[in-house]
Amino acid sequence: MMLEPSRTFRRARLTTIAPAAAAFITLSDSALAQRADRPQLDVPYVPTPPEVVERMLEMAAVRPEDFVIDLGSGDGRIAIAAARKGARALGIDIDPERVLEAQDNARKAGVQDRAQFKRQDLFDARINDATVVTMYLLTKVNLDLRPRILELKPGTRVVSHSFDMGNWKPDIHSEIGHRQVFMWIVPAKAAGRWTGLLGTSSLSLDLQQEYQYLTGSAEIAGSTVAVREGWVHGTDMHLTLSDGRKLRGRIDRDRMHALPADHDDKPAITWHASRLS
Repeated sequence: MMLEPSRTFRRARLTTIAPAAAAFITLSDSALAQRADRPQLDVPYVPTPPEVVERMLEMAAVRPEDFVIDLGSGDGRIAIAAARKGARALGIDIDPERVLEAQDNARKAGVQDRAQFKRQDLFDARINDATVVTMYLLTKVNLDLRPRILELKPGTRVVSHSFDMGNWKPDIHSEIGHRQVFMWIVPAKAAGRWTGLLGTSSLSLDLQQEYQYLTGSAEIAGSTVAVREGWVHGTDMHLTLSDGRKLRGRIDRDRMHALPADHDDKPAITWHASRLS
């Protein structure tokens, strides 16, 4: 609103200004218009140092089969670094200048076939296909994104530079200099009632879940024991019961099944269960 009187005043005086000066003023008007049209950013652009970029990708164990989506990609350095590791990468940024810069940087790095960039509001971006999500945003933005992130495929790795996810505690936390890097692994949904067999005995599980942590109880052959410790790591689930038994399994939507024991000197407990609710 403050620009309009100034632009009107300059146009009124164009007839008294030399042609070269008039052309300069016209370009200035265009630049002002572009500046006025640029989106308001939720997060200021601050580039991630190269050593932090490398730590983020190391923590996520990025491999050639991964699809990395960087939210708020800036000059593209994280997506480009992932592409150099052979992964496919997509950078999302709402600032058109940053998107153009990132595309140019990808070409210079020779990875433009694996690192793509899109101008888009990160809250509108489709991220469901990602195996790794990276970000350097703000805690408030992370919290706003958290419900969507929790709906990603179990096992998706999420890495954030500097800012956490509130009461969703990271699975891995690393420090590099004075900077913090956090990683979460999206947990499968284990909450609910399950029924099955533990060996030849009946098994019922009643589980509550807060992010990757589980509480609840197990009923085995009619006897109820508490879950003393429980957690989900992607699709893998570990339960330690109050009677000392440990159930290690994998969640596949509405079914659980046993995995081999952690130590070779102990036989695996055979068990399976299906979700009731």
